[in-house]
Amino acid sequence: MASKKLSLNTLKPNPGSRKPRTRVGRGEGSGHGKTSGRGGKGQTARSGGTIRAGFEGGQTPLYRRIPKVGFRARVSVEGLNDFSVVRLSVLERLENGTTVDIAKIRELGYAKKSAKKAGVKILGDNTQLTKKLHLKVNAISAAAKASVEAAGGSVELLTSKA
Repeated sequence: MASKKLSLNTLKPNPGSRKPRTRVGRGEGSGHGKTSGRGGKGQTARSGGTIRAGFEGGQTPLYRRIPKVGFRARVSVEGLNDFSVVRLSVLERLENGTTVDIAKIRELGYAKKSAKKAGVKILGDNTQLTKKLHLKVNAISAAAKASVEAAGGSVELLTSKA
């Protein structure tokens, strides 16, 4: 059989791909009479009658039967201490004898806006400090404090927030 040239007037669906729609409610002999394929009576037999997902017919649903375990306090998620963290490697770039306080860290561009509320924390990052610095910060790690004091610097912890 020679194939016809494909054009708009020769287009047609593949054989068997288009079925005629089932006409329901046209007598018992059709096989789709009486209840029209909807089963018996009740909500699902009605038009617009749908049951939401998870509905268990009035029985206490699973999402209410299972225990709700656990609680995460907002403090553990967000944290109380919203410090601006500065590493020792940043302070190593400063000149010898510099006093490092929140204003200086803000000037360097390492303080968050929220540092006004929570302050600044210095963390050690395996950098041996060689400069003698005077730190006035809210918090400092033990390794960072040891490194600053080993270089001859001093650490003053501020209790009030800047």
